[in-house]
Amino acid sequence: MSGEGKAVLVTGASGFVGRWVASALALAGYQPRLLLRSMARLPPQLGGMEVAPGDLTCPTTLPPALEGCWGVVHCAADYRLALGPGDLRRMLEVNVGGTASLLQAAARAGVARFVHCSTVGTLHFSRAGELRSELDLARDASDLPGAYKRSKWAAQKLVEGFPGPMQVVVVQPSTPVGVGDRRPTPTGAIIRDFLGGRIPAATDTGLNLVDVRAVGTGHVLALEGGRPGRSYILGDQNWTMSRLLCELARLAGRPAPRYRIPIWMGFAAAVVSEGSAAVRHRAPGIPLTAVRMAARPMYVTAERARSELGWTPGDLQEALRQAVAELGPRGDG
Repeated sequence: MSGEGKAVLVTGASGFVGRWVASALALAGYQPRLLLRSMARLPPQLGGMEVAPGDLTCPTTLPPALEGCWGVVHCAADYRLALGPGDLRRMLEVNVGGTASLLQAAARAGVARFVHCSTVGTLHFSRAGELRSELDLARDASDLPGAYKRSKWAAQKLVEGFPGPMQVVVVQPSTPVGVGDRRPTPTGAIIRDFLGGRIPAATDTGLNLVDVRAVGTGHVLALEGGRPGRSYILGDQNWTMSRLLCELARLAGRPAPRYRIPIWMGFAAAVVSEGSAAVRHRAPGIPLTAVRMAARPMYVTAERARSELGWTPGDLQEALRQAVAELGPRGDG
């Protein structure tokens, strides 16, 4: 299916995933319209695309941005694991309130298709590390560790339960890696810090990795052929953190980490960090949320996206090579 020049509003295009979604839409023949708070946030790779000034937390800016749009791909989110004073309120305003405002404005504007970028973090994972699918959505936000996952769970439930003729689809990326994560995301920060010599040992956990370019393509496929009310995991390979750091070391020509940090030690360090941060009124250096997440390996399968959307996961090795080149010491400048 070709985009045939259809206008699609993209939120979060200044972010890591959003910029690749916008690029994939343009490649498929759509006309991406980027909702941005400021032109200064426009990524260079998206130069020349139409920009609509607006803010998810300011609902009056959304109707003009949506005028004439056939579709919406909603990627914007406040993605942080370490929260300082006032950060929780902002996260909820963006991730939950902003999603609700966009859904309502899109429906009133007559948008036909709405794709919401959620996360595999809304699934229920256990310490045993079982493989999870879209059917394993957490039963309640309280089952999830941390404000970010809980806010994304609440937003996903809003989308899945939205009434009316507008067709809504959810995609759930795992852990995207690749070029363009210069801000960076929490995962990008792990890569950057390891390459900078600030992570001498691997945490005893696991995660699913995927090429961010394939995640962008997956959003387009969901926009075109995803079944309304359905969710699709976009993930590739399940790795331990030790394997990831060893692969990063190989690509960067660095020594591989020799030790593993047990989860109990991570909890102890996080408690100390959280206590110190509370006294200083700042975000903790080692968030307790991150350790709680690490205690539950996040292994998933993307079989539904492969079979129903015809999605393929891309080249993970090339994505990691690009991440190393960009986030390593030579990529900082």
